[in-house]
Amino acid sequence: MNQVFDKYLYSHNHIKGCWEYHLEWCPKYRFNAMKDSPKQELMEKILLSVAKELDVEVLELAVMPDHVHILVRCKKPLNPSYLLFRFKGRTSHDIFEAHPNFRKRYSRGHFWSRGSFSRTIGVDVEVEREYVRNQVDIHQTKLSSFG
Repeated sequence: MNQVFDKYLYSHNHIKGCWEYHLEWCPKYRFNAMKDSPKQELMEKILLSVAKELDVEVLELAVMPDHVHILVRCKKPLNPSYLLFRFKGRTSHDIFEAHPNFRKRYSRGHFWSRGSFSRTIGVDVEVEREYVRNQVDIHQTKLSSFG
């Protein structure tokens, strides 16, 4: 096996592997809920806190005005839907607590939309990292343009 890749392999309950995921989700109705930097910074802080609680390493994080990208590496096999559940649930709770005025816009108490995106990351994590880093572009770039 590739020696560079070996350093990221974890052992857990007779399983050896590297579990890396690219997760993405957006606020309900695709509102620009995080358009100002204090809200983006708060969202980043909450996401990093959740990652620490889950014992996952955040490889890249991009909080955009209308969506969130996060690349994570897990030390044990975790279902991507479980990770999304925890990230979306905690951030929704904390953002409503910090900004009660969001309750007017999201009257039913759902900050995030039901949809999400998840993908496992292969050996070349740099392609995914570059994709997340370049999310400052208004027009979202196709992942295939980095390959």
